[in-house]
Amino acid sequence: MEQVRGVRDPAVLAWLRLARVYSKMQRHLQQHVRRFGLSLPQFDVLAHIGAAEGISQQALAERLLVTKGNICGLLDRMAAAGLVERRADPADRRVNRLYLTPAGRSLFVQVVPAHEAAVARLMGALPPNEQRTLLCLLRTLDRALP
Repeated sequence: MEQVRGVRDPAVLAWLRLARVYSKMQRHLQQHVRRFGLSLPQFDVLAHIGAAEGISQQALAERLLVTKGNICGLLDRMAAAGLVERRADPADRRVNRLYLTPAGRSLFVQVVPAHEAAVARLMGALPPNEQRTLLCLLRTLDRALP
């Protein structure tokens, strides 16, 4: 069994390995989206809005697991860059709905497939059957956590 500085518990070792792999993949993917002039948080916003145009700011913040304050600043910067726009919800003027601008849509159709290909390349270290097993294990863990 693998050890890390005296750690023997497989749960702790798995957590440490998962965190290490996540960090390495984040580094690679950050470099990848920079080629499109985006940060990873900006990519996440672009991808989520592109997949669900009209999403509210609140729902986007919940999906990205960030605060409303964090999403507000990020959206301000992306709106200033001409990628997203806020529109008041006609049924509830307190709610902003989010949409991609034409420039945002153009970037979305370029960056999302390229990002997916980059993830697939990184995950390609595992054969497809092991990728499916990993997905199943992570889904089980995800569902078990509050």
